Amino acid sequence: MPTVKVRNLKNKEVGDVKLSDEVFGVDFNEPLIHAAVRNYLANARQGTSKTKTRGNVRGGGRKPWRQKGTGRARVASIRSPLWRGGGRTHGPQPKDWSYRMPNKMRRGALRSAISERLREGNLMVVEEISLENPKTREFIGVMTSLGLADAKGNKKALFVDSLDNANLILSSRNVQKTKVVNCHGVNVYDLVYHDTIVLSKKAVEELNELLDPKREHRGAKKEAA
Repeated sequence: MPTVKVRNLKNKEVGDVKLSDEVFGVDFNEPLIHAAVRNYLANARQGTSKTKTRGNVRGGGRKPWRQKGTGRARVASIRSPLWRGGGRTHGPQPKDWSYRMPNKMRRGALRSAISERLREGNLMVVEEISLENPKTREFIGVMTSLGLADAKGNKKALFVDSLDNANLILSSRNVQKTKVVNCHGVNVYDLVYHDTIVLSKKAVEELNELLDPKREHRGAKKEAA
């Protein structure tokens, strides 16, 4: 069972927390993480690109000249894709790119990604992420204390805490490369994209409950019943 030091917002150790092996001690499964990232990116695609075919372009209802006897090539419409102002051939059309990934695979990818972040030393647990005022300056001060900001700029950091923390949400909105989510909003793409994952103690408890494999078995038994 891995043990991680708990720090306060001034980056001082205030205790330890034991993490579940079944959630934070999972082997690295690159194909599963890759599949989960592809699923996330596909579901994020808008699929709203659209071009007009010759049937969508206005005009062209009359044949420009007769079929034979002019010496010119036969043309049915001035909105042919070969003509200027005509339609486009095989252009993009609206499409739904999303597809569903099984919950068991998605949770497995989350466990694998977050466990790898822990092994890399890029997972940090803080006692509580509390700010007195919703000020961007205060949030940047916290990032500097935690070693997530330097003279070159801010590191890509993912903060996981309760969304009831209004001061944290408001003060982090203008900080580039930083994202704040709750435990239900954690996804594989964010775990892979961000360099450092910052969890509150409350978030650790919630993740242990949400990603517990025993929970999946209990759900499968209920469906079978």
